[in-house]
Amino acid sequence: MSLMSFTLIFAALLIAQSLTRLYLSSRQMRYVSKHRTQVPSEFAEKISLHSHQRAADYTVARQKILMFEIVFDAIVLIVLTLMGGLNWINQELSELISADIWYQVALVLSVFMLSDIIGLPFTLYRTFVLEQKFGFNRMTPKLFILDSVKKLVLSLVIGVPILYALFALINWLYSPQWWLWAWIALCVLSIVFMYAIPKFIMPLFNKFTPLENAEINERVNALAERANFGLGGLYVMDSSKRSAHGNAFFTGFGKNRRIVFFDTLLNKLKPAEIEAVLAHELGHFKHKHIIKRIALSFIMSFIFFALLGYLINQPWFYGGLGVFLQPDRPMFGIALVLLLLVLPVFTFFITPISSFMSRKDEFEADRYAVEQTNSDDLISALVKLYNDNAATLTPDPVHSRFYDSHPPASIRIQHLHATQRIIHAG
Repeated sequence: MSLMSFTLIFAALLIAQSLTRLYLSSRQMRYVSKHRTQVPSEFAEKISLHSHQRAADYTVARQKILMFEIVFDAIVLIVLTLMGGLNWINQELSELISADIWYQVALVLSVFMLSDIIGLPFTLYRTFVLEQKFGFNRMTPKLFILDSVKKLVLSLVIGVPILYALFALINWLYSPQWWLWAWIALCVLSIVFMYAIPKFIMPLFNKFTPLENAEINERVNALAERANFGLGGLYVMDSSKRSAHGNAFFTGFGKNRRIVFFDTLLNKLKPAEIEAVLAHELGHFKHKHIIKRIALSFIMSFIFFALLGYLINQPWFYGGLGVFLQPDRPMFGIALVLLLLVLPVFTFFITPISSFMSRKDEFEADRYAVEQTNSDDLISALVKLYNDNAATLTPDPVHSRFYDSHPPASIRIQHLHATQRIIHAG
């Protein structure tokens, strides 16, 4: 492939991606605004018009800031690639740092820390303006700064050794199969982090205390026993110090497996509703969705490293993206950064496939929950969560099919009713 051809393909796909994202956001805004004046009939007795309109306004506000971000991100990507920003950073670091491995580590960290800094205004706006306006933000400026410092320190403490080891491994084992060894090392590291994150990293940001509600403990442990799901404990996370949004999740593996409740969730749902929500999450476990997603992530990372192994020796890949290699300097770092930056542009249009697969998993988990608990409790819990989290009940169908990992509220609840009828009939 010629340098110019690749440049044109990249530019065309970036424009297509940006225009599609803007189009889908505008559809979402118009559709939600159009249905703002009336609560869908199936929710009319449970959600007030005021709450429905609040959710619509929240959705539209989020889409507006997203549209600015879409344009901004495209401009930043063009500046970094075609306009020579990344090439300049690469040249400066190459001259500043003589050691090959440290030069590559510095390059990767510099680019992605720069991206975080550039995106900081949007993060601040979402947290202290948008979320504040709709009553969700509990984050203080002090806590925001503290979290940011912790994330930076963790990035350096964890990221620097990992990047150094990766580039040292590539340098030591350099052969046509170097990318395969790098992929294997990444998979092993990912498994280690699955164990380490809930035990060592998450407690740096939140406090986790054993659940003391006897009724919820009894219900959840009985549910876990029926599902043959070994639990390492039930915990409550103090999420309310950052946000009013409610949630719950599983984390860890083996004896380290635990269920974590947001304290905001416990304040909103009844014990039977919490049991139903967790039955849905256990449905993901019973249908092996988590294992399948981990396997898929390994497959995708295998493809990524294989692609990196091919592209690293292709001059058109660098030149087509505005980068000119430094003489006698290793290419791994700059190739990795380039591929991480531009890959989302080339994979954007497979998003609906991923969304479809995720929604399919959600329907299967819902069915399991109905088999284990009362469907009315799950429906009641979902309605409360839609209401409290200001989730729109009327998303644009096209936008939803493209992006949404969960089925729209109306479709999901219709499916739950239908599943309950089938189970009772059987």
